[in-house]
Amino acid sequence: MELRHLRYFVAVAEEGSLTLAAEKRLHTAQPSLSRQIRDLEYEVGVQLMSRSVHGIELTAAGRAFLDHARLALTQADAAGEAARRAAQPAKPTFALGFLTGQEMDWLPETMRILQNELPNIEVSVSSQYSPDLAQALLRGKLDLAFMRPEAHMPDLDYKVVVKEPLIVAMPSDHRLASHDTVALQEIAGEIFIGMSNTAPTLQVIIDEYLERSGMDLRPAHRVDNLAMAMSLIASTRGVALLPIYAKNFLPWSVTSRPLRGKAPTIDLVIGYHKANTSPILRTFLSRIDDLTARISSKGRGTGGPAAAP
Repeated sequence: MELRHLRYFVAVAEEGSLTLAAEKRLHTAQPSLSRQIRDLEYEVGVQLMSRSVHGIELTAAGRAFLDHARLALTQADAAGEAARRAAQPAKPTFALGFLTGQEMDWLPETMRILQNELPNIEVSVSSQYSPDLAQALLRGKLDLAFMRPEAHMPDLDYKVVVKEPLIVAMPSDHRLASHDTVALQEIAGEIFIGMSNTAPTLQVIIDEYLERSGMDLRPAHRVDNLAMAMSLIASTRGVALLPIYAKNFLPWSVTSRPLRGKAPTIDLVIGYHKANTSPILRTFLSRIDDLTARISSKGRGTGGPAAAP
């Protein structure tokens, strides 16, 4: 019994006709196909198909044989693919991580650089909260991450790619929405929405800004990500201080305004393990200036999909 016998049998069973299977699927002559089916039945020792007014019908034995024939063909195809992969030299891999939401701006240009400089590598991409990205770098699960500069990580190096000013996010019909800019003092007394421990760097920047401004705004709620922030702003009519790339996720019910005066900024950095000796990493790091220049020229670098702050 050969694989071609199984392919012929499956084709006839699925088409319900020797003629259709021969012409449409197998591109062979119908008498030759009939002979191959008879050879298969002789090999198996039972009748697998019968002719009727409706065309070819499977016998009980044929129906049982069909499932196994399909499985055998699938396994044969998989075996061939595995052999072809094994025969090819393994490609070097590079694992990229992104603070969730930053992929939209930074991934296309990152991939352009990698494909231009190193076309024969495999790139994996994941998105997580910034503290999780830091841990993945430390464990060697990632080679490079677009993230926040997490504190107390002496084994990581950071290179700043953009400084994002903070903005005030509020309900679209909020009393301050008619202002061009909003002074921090104007949100005193409002329901204030802060960050959870998924964004510790951002929360530190907000706390320091409030302290410098002599403001004591205690969060009524804390959020894990921008989607949750938008939901709470709309539902509680609260306000939040968020990085400017949050503007990309504003629903109709939420708007934003710049802070009046000098707004605090939060760094988006490229992070990597100091001990990582990957030549791919070194090549990419040598092109960071090109990356940031191209993003800046497009007026981007502050956006992305449902994101972590």
